[in-house]
Amino acid sequence: MPPPRRSRARKALVIGMASLLAAAGVTALAGTAQAASTLGAAAAEKGRYFGTAVAASHLGEAAYASTLDTEFNSVTPENEMKWDAVEPNRNSFSFGSADQIVSHAQSKGMKVRGHTLVWYSQLPGWVSGLGASDLRTAMNNHITQVMQHYKGKIHSWDVVNEAFQDGNSGARRSSPFQDKLGDGHIEEAFRTARSVDSAAKLCYNDYNTDGVNAKSNAVYNMVKDFKSRGVPIDCVGFQSHFNPNSPVPSDYRANLQRFADLGVDVQITELDIEGSGSAQAANYSTVVNACLAVSRCTGITVWGVTDKYSWRASGTPLLFDGNYNKKAAYTSTLAALGGSGGGGGGGGGDAACTVSYSRTNDWSDRFNGQVTVTAGSAAITDWTVTVTVSSPQKVSATWNGSPSWDSSGNVMTMKPSGNGSVAAGASTSFGFTVMKNGNSAAPAIGSCTAS
Repeated sequence: MPPPRRSRARKALVIGMASLLAAAGVTALAGTAQAASTLGAAAAEKGRYFGTAVAASHLGEAAYASTLDTEFNSVTPENEMKWDAVEPNRNSFSFGSADQIVSHAQSKGMKVRGHTLVWYSQLPGWVSGLGASDLRTAMNNHITQVMQHYKGKIHSWDVVNEAFQDGNSGARRSSPFQDKLGDGHIEEAFRTARSVDSAAKLCYNDYNTDGVNAKSNAVYNMVKDFKSRGVPIDCVGFQSHFNPNSPVPSDYRANLQRFADLGVDVQITELDIEGSGSAQAANYSTVVNACLAVSRCTGITVWGVTDKYSWRASGTPLLFDGNYNKKAAYTSTLAALGGSGGGGGGGGGDAACTVSYSRTNDWSDRFNGQVTVTAGSAAITDWTVTVTVSSPQKVSATWNGSPSWDSSGNVMTMKPSGNGSVAAGASTSFGFTVMKNGNSAAPAIGSCTAS
């Protein structure tokens, strides 16, 4: 993924939380005290990884490293393995920053995705100046030297990155490799990579291929051809950079599945979704659920730890805000993975609860909501529920609970005001008033955490 990125447009269905929590409807969400409480742990329970892009320059920041180490079980070097970083001069390699990331990941038991070996961008000037014969030699040498250096340490390699054009042509992108070596350079890169490391997964990675379109069809046809002829390709990466003008496509899951049906793994490799509040949270849930529905979707990587270091920082596209607070998108992602954000105390393995939401009153400028907490088959002694409103909405009043707020003022964490005990099968409730400020969307209700 290069900074800067091209603008993109894609027609698709946006599944918003407002549609999931209809104004007069009721939605139930469950949680247990034993559910995994981090993204990586929850994904691992589903047989997948949950990773993030990492910049070596931020590893010295305590909050960055702590969040990385706690929440993720896979890393992708953001820029440190790209050609200009590791081979700035021909056959002169510099692995220091990439080694720092790999060493950190290994010390924490994390997987590493290698990104990327052959890409038209972030190339040192000497590559573009080579003739065809020299370029072929340089490409294969680069792949060989980098993969040998990290042999046994990389789970998956993005062997070739972004080799197809945007738009409706389905053509290959102009690049030194394409222009001088032709279509065959992609196959050659994969064959060279396999000759160096027989264990690492070899991936093709691209953006704007998340739904069925001319570009994804071209990649699909290439992969189908490769599989039919024994070209060693193991996986396809879908970058999945989304925003309001380029939303999660309605055929996202089906597109992942059609690639998986070719006999390759699929990975969501650079996920970020611009936005905030319940809409962003719902879109993250959609992506996670799509991956979980495709058995060969082996993992998800978000493109960064915190909004403040995102290549699209103004769009606040990640799961942690600039102060490393968990956003509504974090809560929805963890819930979609089957995890629980609270990690209740000593309530026992049977401690569980569900929540349901209803809108009890509605006026032109505000509405009242009620959340009902129901204990499971065993009594609970405490409970926690998050409520996320969409900016510029604000909660102006609450009752029957003790609220706290995140730094944005949009995520309310509600706990009991006093005794939180609820008998098995019994219920309690709390309420709140939301000032619409022009937005009447329903709030996003997080899963219930009990102890």
